[in-house]
Amino acid sequence: MAFQARQISNLSCRQELSEYDVMLSAGEQISCGLLAITLQSIGVNAKSWLAWQLPIVTDDFYSESKIKTIKIDRVKRSFAEGYTAAIIAGFQGINDDRITTFGRGGSDISAVAFTVAFGVRTCEIFTDIDGIYTADPRIVPKARKLKFISYDEMLEMSSSGAKILHNRSVQLAMKHNIKVQVLSTFKEVEGTTVLHKRDVLERYLITGIAYSTNEALVTFTNLANNLRTLRDIVGANVKIDMIHGSSFVISKFDIDLMEKLLNKNENYAINDNVAKISIIGIGVMSNTEVMHRTLKVLSEKKIEILSITTSEIKISIIVQKEYVVALVKDLHTEYELDMQH
Repeated sequence: MAFQARQISNLSCRQELSEYDVMLSAGEQISCGLLAITLQSIGVNAKSWLAWQLPIVTDDFYSESKIKTIKIDRVKRSFAEGYTAAIIAGFQGINDDRITTFGRGGSDISAVAFTVAFGVRTCEIFTDIDGIYTADPRIVPKARKLKFISYDEMLEMSSSGAKILHNRSVQLAMKHNIKVQVLSTFKEVEGTTVLHKRDVLERYLITGIAYSTNEALVTFTNLANNLRTLRDIVGANVKIDMIHGSSFVISKFDIDLMEKLLNKNENYAINDNVAKISIIGIGVMSNTEVMHRTLKVLSEKKIEILSITTSEIKISIIVQKEYVVALVKDLHTEYELDMQH
């Protein structure tokens, strides 16, 4: 459905994105009704709710909207009337009577927001994986499941390509001190708990390695002379990452929008055949051993670094996409992440 819409238009204007959100929200609406019917059939008095019925009010950034307010009075009233379960559509809100959506993975945002609204301290998120791992277990079979991870580390993992929790859901949980548990929908096993770093019982130098192949490296002949252009790009809601010399990184999905904003005579190049690898852990930069071992692996494999940035808890590297899988595996082995207990 989304693919069909993008075949018709690149969805660059607000009105088209509004209609796109109407389409995107349909899946949650169908799931809500089906789940309510299923629960009723086994004797659970369930009722489904959509965003407009509560309402969940958002801003007007269609396809990436943020929640302003949630009203839960009607849901509370339904409990008083004898309903025992509320099935609330995730990922959607309304703005001025138009449906809005929260962005890819936005149901996590809804879950944490309702946890806050109902005054509950723990949010359980059941998903198709059974927790958060030191790396993507599909490419690193020896990746180890974490029992605990701090909000800060989880934020970096989510922002760096790990498709587990939406980074805005983690921000919301951190702001309101909500404990988030990531659990498996399909098997009863211990998952991963996201909480304040002061409450993390297991401490490791490196928590995990995340990667993203949805990146593009934009290089200007002289970025200093294009600060106005940079301002316009950010003003159009394009997120800029890893500004480095005359280069910066954007999402591959924002290339069309960025090119529309640029003058034809501006001299720049876009490389969308890149990937970002992020090494994440509390204090990675205060321990020079991490950077030393990272550079050791890159030099041994003769891999060119196109860009690199560091923070107190993250090292991010841009490399050509062809190296990403092998490099994640090699770094995971180098840091002995599968050996920690």
